[in-house]
Amino acid sequence: MENIKVALNQKLVKYFFAIFLGSLLLTISAKIKIPFYPVPMTMQTFVVLLIGIAFGWKIGLSTILLYLCEGLVGLPVFAGTPEKGIGLVYFTGPTMGYLIGFLFAAFAAGYLNLNTTISFIFLKLILSVSIIYIIGIFWLGLLIGWDKPLLELGLFPFILAELFKISLLTLLTKKILSLRKFI
Repeated sequence: MENIKVALNQKLVKYFFAIFLGSLLLTISAKIKIPFYPVPMTMQTFVVLLIGIAFGWKIGLSTILLYLCEGLVGLPVFAGTPEKGIGLVYFTGPTMGYLIGFLFAAFAAGYLNLNTTISFIFLKLILSVSIIYIIGIFWLGLLIGWDKPLLELGLFPFILAELFKISLLTLLTKKILSLRKFI
């Protein structure tokens, strides 16, 4: 019985470490801007999907939830913070839909069977990242109005960067899945 408790405690410590490490990685990915046309690119969506693939949907969701909670309480974890505000004020701004979409995208990336062909991996990751943009554009429409050019503001500038990130993740997915057993 004692061995079971020790093993369970070790597993919980490993999970908490993974969740904390994932949240830290997501914070770093939000702060690094890579010059890309037509807008600079962060690696947040890449890391969100990476977390889902590497950790699975349960730990992936927990990781994204911790990240969002850190931002909600005022830690400057989001892209553009603290320059553009922090906490609830920043969270409820134009990027809220995208941030909420992180939860669903990490779930999809962690839940979908990615032990398949490279073409299906690519399509499943496109589906996962699309969730972020669907929720993000929906929120943007609610916030700034449906009469605005929502796709031009919230999707089109990011398509090239997303295709690059999804292509890279597609190539890495098999290797990432082989490492999942350590979590």
